[in-house]
Amino acid sequence: MAGFSHLDAGTPEAVWRDELARRRLRPLDPEFDLLVVIAAHPDDETLGAGGLLRRATRLGARVVVVIATDGEASHPGSSTHDRATLARLRRDEVRQAVAVLAPDADIRFLGLPDGGLGGAKGELRERLAAIFDQHRGVDPRRALVAVPWADDRHRDHRIAAEVAAAIAGRRLTLLEYPVWGWHWGTPDDLPWARAVALALTAEDREAKRDALALHVTQIAPLSDQPGDEVLLHAGMREHFDREVEVYVTRATDAGAEQTLDARWFDEFYRRNADDPWGFETRWYEERKRALLMAALPGRELGNVFEIGCATGLLTSELADRARSVIAMDAATRAVATARSRLRGRKEVTVCRGGVPADWPEGRFDTIVLSEVGYYLSPADLRRTCELIEGSLADDGCLVACHWRHPVAEYPQTGDAVHDALRAVPAWETLSLHTEPDFVLEVFARRPAPSVAEREGLV
Repeated sequence: MAGFSHLDAGTPEAVWRDELARRRLRPLDPEFDLLVVIAAHPDDETLGAGGLLRRATRLGARVVVVIATDGEASHPGSSTHDRATLARLRRDEVRQAVAVLAPDADIRFLGLPDGGLGGAKGELRERLAAIFDQHRGVDPRRALVAVPWADDRHRDHRIAAEVAAAIAGRRLTLLEYPVWGWHWGTPDDLPWARAVALALTAEDREAKRDALALHVTQIAPLSDQPGDEVLLHAGMREHFDREVEVYVTRATDAGAEQTLDARWFDEFYRRNADDPWGFETRWYEERKRALLMAALPGRELGNVFEIGCATGLLTSELADRARSVIAMDAATRAVATARSRLRGRKEVTVCRGGVPADWPEGRFDTIVLSEVGYYLSPADLRRTCELIEGSLADDGCLVACHWRHPVAEYPQTGDAVHDALRAVPAWETLSLHTEPDFVLEVFARRPAPSVAEREGLV
């Protein structure tokens, strides 16, 4: 994923204003009794959700503002302010800013490491869950959660979004607010189909300006010394002086648990280059492929259908043991890479498509569903299971492998996918490997002989 610098000039606000005028986003006009605004760092709440906090005040709703880190790493090269000093100052700034936007808000400082939410994900999950638990009496249809946009290209923002989505589940309305996306992005980078706009009054905008002015450590230099430069320059601040605040709804909010389609994958590859998941470089992925190949019960795989082949790394290993392979992926760029990698392998056919809509003809001895199922809606996953059942050879097997951590944009979790697969009456689990990060499971028709039984050892 490409990085960015806060020192860059960034995308001019005029570009975004023109795009917003052209788009005419769906209006967000929420009525709620509880608003929980989650900020990865002090000032996120003001920049991304200041107008929403003002709306909550007018509605008389309960407001909780959660600040995950103290933003102590905002000026790592400062010679005048150490981390403890910055943390103290930034907490004071949040208190003052929120007092302008939502005077009665309950502010929770979690004090987790700035830049290190990934390593503190478990604690973040526990702390947020405890806060949500304290408000279980609120009708979930009248509760709103706002969190930084998962694709903001800041790791802390992504972690905050993923954890909040996992806890909020499907009971609460969750909105994601871009912060740095306005700086590094272009209109092609925003998922406009899931964007909504909260109209701000003149008073809302004035309050938001006043609140942002209180985040002095971010909008003004700490001193004239190197390393103390302003973090949020004037061009960046312009993005938050609009007549609207823009929020991104979850995939499930926009379409009631819709399957992620080819456009989503093409956009994802376009934003994140040719290997967005690190299949080519990460030991995690290499090891997982080795475990998957070892879990397959037969040396000879026969006719194989691989659902979601990505760039073809696993496809190549499957082909070494197969009579034929049909490898399918929804992303145009992934298909092109896989075809290039597998050029000359006559036993392999790489095609563009998705399941269940593009299910191929034929019977298969091995079907691979690896890191794909959670992109499907529950209804499409059920239909896919029916198609697998109808085209799996009598002595064939299905191997499924999925990431277990929740991802905000995915319709399902990996664990939910495997629960659905286990619910198919005709199948039983032949082997199961679970780790905190992924689950790997092989299914076969009942009664499924073990590997030893297949070889006549028992």
